[in-house]
Amino acid sequence: MTQPRYRGRFAPSPTGPLHAGSMVAALASWLDARAHAGVWLIRIEDVDTPRCRSTHADRILLQLAACGLTSDAPPLWQSQRGATYAAALDALIAAGRAYPCGCSRRDIEQRNAALGRPQPRGSELVYPGTCRQGLQGRSARAWRFAVPDAFSDRRFESKHAEPPATTAFSDTNLIAEAFDDVRWLDRRLGRQHQQVASAVGDFVLRRADGLWAYQLAVVVDDAAQGITDVVRGEDLADNTARQVLLQRALGVPTPHYLHTPLVLDDNGEKLSKQNGASPVDETQPLAVLSAAAAVLGLSAPDANTVADALAGWVSEWRMRFIRG
Repeated sequence: MTQPRYRGRFAPSPTGPLHAGSMVAALASWLDARAHAGVWLIRIEDVDTPRCRSTHADRILLQLAACGLTSDAPPLWQSQRGATYAAALDALIAAGRAYPCGCSRRDIEQRNAALGRPQPRGSELVYPGTCRQGLQGRSARAWRFAVPDAFSDRRFESKHAEPPATTAFSDTNLIAEAFDDVRWLDRRLGRQHQQVASAVGDFVLRRADGLWAYQLAVVVDDAAQGITDVVRGEDLADNTARQVLLQRALGVPTPHYLHTPLVLDDNGEKLSKQNGASPVDETQPLAVLSAAAAVLGLSAPDANTVADALAGWVSEWRMRFIRG
């Protein structure tokens, strides 16, 4: 079978301009696409509309362009794709893989405490499956993905032979049986493994405030854009298993994954917009790119222009990271 042509993407969230950490992921994803003679796309992940600003998106595109990182097609904006996400949720409901949840965060904490599952500091709050048996008189707040085999509850076998005919996913091969024990090979981190039921539980697809969850939006958009390789920061590696389960449930391909090193601040914390990371200076593109390349373990550029530096790094990336 002929392999699909490489298609990669960089998907920033416009809650602020790009900083040094996000430039590492941007450069790595661009280099990987160019080393594979593939397509590189930009997706603006502005699904969290209260936190995102169009002015930040404009600045991000300017920063990338100044560094020679331009998309091979117009950017995709998640805020314009609500109907597509709704179709995917409808398909999951029809397949018995999604259900409404009436739990607040406090409810989840109390239920976990009652089950003797205290939440370690800094860890994710594991959902204990409370609403799998129904809302029990509560109003629906969110929609959750029923992680396969996380609970022995036959109620979530599909009640419909086919998803609703109006959905964009009506002709996909919805997989009724899968496993919550997900294993995958990361191109940098090596073999990875996560039991989603115990690590996360049934995760949110649509939030209580009506916004679409990251996990659903990213899977739907990667499939829609034909993404073959996801290159992103190591802080997002923990999301991979959930996304693989969604890909299986929606009958869409699973991309190859490569998670890049993180940039840390002086306190050893991940550099982020939340901890006040400074925007990269697009008026100094060669310096910005050189700093990102150093984090990726690439050589200092023997070049005076952005174009020449990028060409040199593409060659080096091809030798070090290209997949067979």
